[in-house]
Amino acid sequence: MDGLGDVAVGVKRGSDELSMYNSPNSGMSSISAMSPDDVSSTMPPLLSDGTSNGSDSKKLRVEEAPPSRVLHIRKLPNEASETEVIALGLPFGKVTNILTLKGKNQAFLEMGTEEAAITMVNYYATVNPHVRNVPVFIQYSNHKELKTDVGNSRAQAVLQAVSAVHSGGSPSSDVQEALAAASSPVLRIIIDNMFYPVTLDVLQQIFSKFGTVMKIITFTKNNQFQALLQYSDPINAQQSKLALDGQNIYNSCCTLRIDFSKLVNLNVKYNNDKSRDYTRPDLPAGDGQPSIDPNVAAAFNKDSNSLLGAMNPLSAAAAAAAAAGRVALAGHGQGGSGGVLLVSNLNEEMVTPQSLFTLFGVYGDVQRVKILYNKKDSALIQMSDGNQAQLAMSHLNGQKMYGKIIRVTLSKHQSVALPRDGLDDQGLTKDFTNSPLHRFKKPGSKNFQNIFPPSATLHLSNIPSVRPSAADDNDDRNTNKTDVSEDDLRLLFSNAGGTVKAFKFFQDHKMALLQMSTVEEAIQVLIDLHNYNMGGNQHLRVSFSKSTI
Repeated sequence: MDGLGDVAVGVKRGSDELSMYNSPNSGMSSISAMSPDDVSSTMPPLLSDGTSNGSDSKKLRVEEAPPSRVLHIRKLPNEASETEVIALGLPFGKVTNILTLKGKNQAFLEMGTEEAAITMVNYYATVNPHVRNVPVFIQYSNHKELKTDVGNSRAQAVLQAVSAVHSGGSPSSDVQEALAAASSPVLRIIIDNMFYPVTLDVLQQIFSKFGTVMKIITFTKNNQFQALLQYSDPINAQQSKLALDGQNIYNSCCTLRIDFSKLVNLNVKYNNDKSRDYTRPDLPAGDGQPSIDPNVAAAFNKDSNSLLGAMNPLSAAAAAAAAAGRVALAGHGQGGSGGVLLVSNLNEEMVTPQSLFTLFGVYGDVQRVKILYNKKDSALIQMSDGNQAQLAMSHLNGQKMYGKIIRVTLSKHQSVALPRDGLDDQGLTKDFTNSPLHRFKKPGSKNFQNIFPPSATLHLSNIPSVRPSAADDNDDRNTNKTDVSEDDLRLLFSNAGGTVKAFKFFQDHKMALLQMSTVEEAIQVLIDLHNYNMGGNQHLRVSFSKSTI
């Protein structure tokens, strides 16, 4: 590789385990290049007291350092690797040196130019940098350059290879394996806490800020919405992973978890709402899959383009996602943004407004339910807003309820009307506006972070417990004493219908996981037993879980 002789790697302790970009999740390695005295001499005086992560009082003084191409990075997670530290600087220019201080959760990163370092610091002043979803702090170092010996040759080779790829060159054969993961243009994306729906178009709009998106495939695995996204260039994949990993698409939810895929090319067969090849607009939509609505696509582009402009990428991404959500709701036509759902193919012998309230209440706060008088296998359900309606629809359409596969669509109605005064509608309409059972009425509630598709595994909480008596205060065996045993809960859920396959208490016995034999059984027992009075006015809370036992 030409022009790479100025790259050096400084580290603190002996190890030959550097595997940068081969495993982005590997722990931070430490490679001997300096004595402890050398390390101390390279550190700013303010860090010499041995504090692991620095302090806010020190931060103010350290930030007074003038611009330098050496940057000081603090509060790194223990398991962070050099790969991830280097990745912080790659989008801004060449990285010429790195020194990691594992014991202090700190690192020094030397950029090729002072201008690159200034750009990096200015960018991260507005966009919090994250390593492994942990916020880290970056400021100028008191040092103008890192004077370190060249230690482990493999570490140097990998950093050189990373720099070569970033500069458009080709890595030598001896480091191609180490670069295999990072050289992939394909990202694997997982959406955590998906309180609002995330569509293929939302992902395209967010990730296209960092390069040309060629292909996207979306799917659900392990009860989580996931996607594979292919860029035209691996560097774009690196930059978007750096900027977006750990960020929320919407406020406090829809968290992006991004990693490199082992795939280097995606094979897309259909262009629809589940997969898209932007290089092949001629692909068919596929059986049973809705094709792309040109009007919606045009509206999306028109609505979202004005949001991007000169904003920083993360603000632009969030705004684009919000715009996509509005268009997606409007795209269903007939005023679907009112938050009213039409549910059909219900079991009219079994369904009640209360059962619909409980099931759909897992995904939003149900305001009113009306079972249609002349078509009792259908009902209108009014959610708090259009986003909750879309979320409930995406999770419950096609699920089995009382033995029948229900269909959930957005209704043309803006609200559900209550019966006129004096009119008896046989209890088919119920107003839940002031229900104490709404899960999402508290802003910032933890319930926003625990919304998952229907699954056979249920999360139980608010299980009543009995405090030990004074005579038992010194008996550790009684600290988790409960008046509800595993057998009690197994029997309760079995009697509600179905077979309990597995059960696991959490450590404090106030929560548990319980697995039914099928998703349909889990839906049934959730409807029957959520808010079940366990005695002492303590009501059981039941929700779907992403975990397995």
